[in-house]
Amino acid sequence: MKNISLFPHFLRTAGQLTGLAAWQTGRLFRKAAQSALESVQEVLRAEVQKGNVQLVRDFLSSKALPAARTLLLERMTARLLVRLGLRGALASHVVGWILPVVVEQLMKAAQKSGLFDRLREHATVQDALQRLEELKRATWKRLAPDHGTGAEVLPDDTPLPPQLSA
Repeated sequence: MKNISLFPHFLRTAGQLTGLAAWQTGRLFRKAAQSALESVQEVLRAEVQKGNVQLVRDFLSSKALPAARTLLLERMTARLLVRLGLRGALASHVVGWILPVVVEQLMKAAQKSGLFDRLREHATVQDALQRLEELKRATWKRLAPDHGTGAEVLPDDTPLPPQLSA
């Protein structure tokens, strides 16, 4: 018996390609992704400042209790809705597709960077906040990479190249 797929192969492939090249959708995607990342970070920072570093670590490693995970996601959603300034169904749809993408990339960046071990080692609030800021930068690089331009941030003492004569 032949297995019938719910999604045709070309739709699945197109979806995967779109997901891999999401940074190409331009300014609006970057703005929505930046707003979502800021909303997620605000909620996580607030939990760390309350002393819930363990909850943040469990959330990022997908080990949090369902009730705690739902509560954090609801807070992130509410902050993102306020940030976007959209109303009604459009806001719900935008939040519905951008927030999962940002949270997924945040979790992948946390796993890749070894954040969980560093959060376990450093139990102070200040260290945890610093780690979250590093995680935010790593996640933003995953969401909006600087493909093809070769642009990089140089230290202040880097000598500038000689000017071209015109």
